[in-house]
Amino acid sequence: MRRVFVDRDAPQRDAIDEAAKWIRLGYVVAMPTDTLYGLAADPFSEAAVARVFHVKDRGADRALPLIAADVTQIASHLGRLSETAERLANHFWPGPLTLLMPAARQLAREVSGGTGQVGVRVPADAIARAVCAACGHPVTATSANISGHPAPATPDEVERALGHRLQFLLDAGPTPGGAPSTIVEVSGGEARLIRAGAISWEEIQAWLHIARA
Repeated sequence: MRRVFVDRDAPQRDAIDEAAKWIRLGYVVAMPTDTLYGLAADPFSEAAVARVFHVKDRGADRALPLIAADVTQIASHLGRLSETAERLANHFWPGPLTLLMPAARQLAREVSGGTGQVGVRVPADAIARAVCAACGHPVTATSANISGHPAPATPDEVERALGHRLQFLLDAGPTPGGAPSTIVEVSGGEARLIRAGAISWEEIQAWLHIARA
C-alpha cells in the first residue's frame, strides 16, 4: 500500500491528484473525512464497489454513503435535490448532514443496498472535497474498518487494519472524530429523521420552519 502525507490546512495538489487517480482506476483509497477515515471508491463502477465490500468484509446488502465536492456535482451525477433537501443543503453543507435521495440509475447496484435510495453529503473536510473535485464525481465514504470493528481516526489505525487490502492511503494525521452525520430523508416536501447525529433534529426542524416562513 502506498501512503502519502497531505497537509490538512493546505492540501498538496499532487497528493490529491494521486488519490483521485487510484479511484478513477477502480481501486479503494483510504482518506480523512470531517470525523474519521473513510474508504473512497468510484460508486459508478461495479468492480470498485465490490472491492469496497471485500476490503470491509461486509455484506453487499448494506448501502454505501457518498460524499461530493458540492451541490453542483451532486446534481450533475446523482440528480437534483428536492426543494426541501436543497434548503437543508444550502444551510448545513459543507457539514455532517446526509440527505437520502433516489439512487441514480448510473450508480452500481450495490451502492443503494437494494433500497433504491442513496445518502450523500458535502463534507466539511477540505481534503475530502478536493478528492471528489479531482475525481470529477461523488465517491463512497464508508468507514475505513473491517465491518463490526471500531472506525479509525488515525492513519496508523487504517494501515494496521487494512494496509494489506488497500492500494493508497492519504495521510492527513489524526481526524477529529465525533458524532456521525445526521441522516434525513426528504420526500413529498417533508423531512424525516433516519439517524440522529452531529446536527440535532431540533436544529434541522427549526431551520426548515425559518426557511419556509
